[in-house]
Amino acid sequence: MKEGFVLIEDLEIASTFEEIPKVESLVDKICSRLGVNEDFYGNVLIAVTEAVNNAIEHGNKSVEHLKVGVSVGDKEEEFCFSVEDTGSGFDYNNLPDPTSPENILKENGRGIFLMKNLADDVEFEEGGRKVSIYFVK
Repeated sequence: MKEGFVLIEDLEIASTFEEIPKVESLVDKICSRLGVNEDFYGNVLIAVTEAVNNAIEHGNKSVEHLKVGVSVGDKEEEFCFSVEDTGSGFDYNNLPDPTSPENILKENGRGIFLMKNLADDVEFEEGGRKVSIYFVK
């Protein structure tokens, strides 16, 4: 998370997709608390749940006892969701383009593309184990 953000919420979940409703509830709570425009709520929900899905599936390999951390930061003009797993990370600078003809029919590989297109900024840290997704209020 960039400098200047104040941590306003923190959540830790097990690496199982059954935990996703907890993340959705957190997004609902934060968007309501910060007065996020209803038109942008879907962008926040999809971007954050994609990040958590990636952390569960790719980062922690769906090993249930491994944790995924979700933290929320607030700043005057923007807010941020950070998602962190305990995996080994990945090369976020060398990802296949999901819109390329050879990838268009693949079932996976669109999560980061969606995050980058739905958020105002996306940053990877700790070798790809942590992603921070920024939204302007």
